[in-house]
Amino acid sequence: MELLSNEKLENLAVEYFAFGTPITDDEGHIINAIVFCHGWGGDCGSIRRILDVVGPNKPLDTEKFFIIAITTLGSPNSASPSTTNLGSKFPKYTIDDMVRFQMEFLKAKFNIIHLVGVIGNSMGGFEALTWGARYPDYMDFIISLVSSYKVAGHNYALFKFMNDIIEMDSNYNNGEYIKPLTKSLKLANMSMFPFGLSREYYRYDLTNDEIDIAMDGMGKEAIEENWDANDIIYRNNASTSYDIENIIFNIKAKVLIVTINQDQYFPPELDAIPMSKMIEGSKLVIYDSLMGHVGIHEIIKIEKELEEFLKDFKE
Repeated sequence: MELLSNEKLENLAVEYFAFGTPITDDEGHIINAIVFCHGWGGDCGSIRRILDVVGPNKPLDTEKFFIIAITTLGSPNSASPSTTNLGSKFPKYTIDDMVRFQMEFLKAKFNIIHLVGVIGNSMGGFEALTWGARYPDYMDFIISLVSSYKVAGHNYALFKFMNDIIEMDSNYNNGEYIKPLTKSLKLANMSMFPFGLSREYYRYDLTNDEIDIAMDGMGKEAIEENWDANDIIYRNNASTSYDIENIIFNIKAKVLIVTINQDQYFPPELDAIPMSKMIEGSKLVIYDSLMGHVGIHEIIKIEKELEEFLKDFKE
């Protein structure tokens, strides 16, 4: 694979999960595929977040669609600084490269050259929207879940803060560390805790003692899941460089923008609503969830809206 930087990566590992009913044309191309793109800390298994609307006779009908969830470039267990053992020598990549990584995999593995749709959650929405803006004829629809057209403001600041925590670790050594940076990885993950849920949930549903326990759990998660510092730095840098405001008008696919009123990462008034005005003909759906950004787990709340949007693509 050739990156936008003109650097190349060979023999790339790709983790994926596929289910549903593939349908092929006379040339052997699968013509009913939908790709799911996961969020920042996820992988192909993150499709579990929307499983309430996936299955026979559900909006994402597995008897009509062939659904593929791919662990994207830079996220273990697909090709990343840690899984390739390249560490800091791994080429810098962008959201555009993540899209090309998935496109090349789809062609090589499944002989797919066109998708019915791309669904992206959070960072996965960056990919889905970039896909539509860069390759507008590649898909028929896009569903953006709690995402945006660029990283700015407090999202940018949070990614930078996480990187600073890691890079200021005395053992970081410009990415040439020998042992896992346990303390800094723990702190970096804990720094995300205050934003995942709604402000109301933190205030009224959790005691301070429960917050202590939850934050400690997030810190331990980074260690138990063997997070790698270079993986985090690279993924954050790809995200902070994301901005398609000047090309978003290229999107031709039908677009459904799903947002949550209580989302602290991407508040509707700052992200989804302005984006809906940038994409001609897009449909905007807003719902309430005290779970905030992770309230996509409650996507069943908009089952009817999803069914209405997807019905034309099932014929």
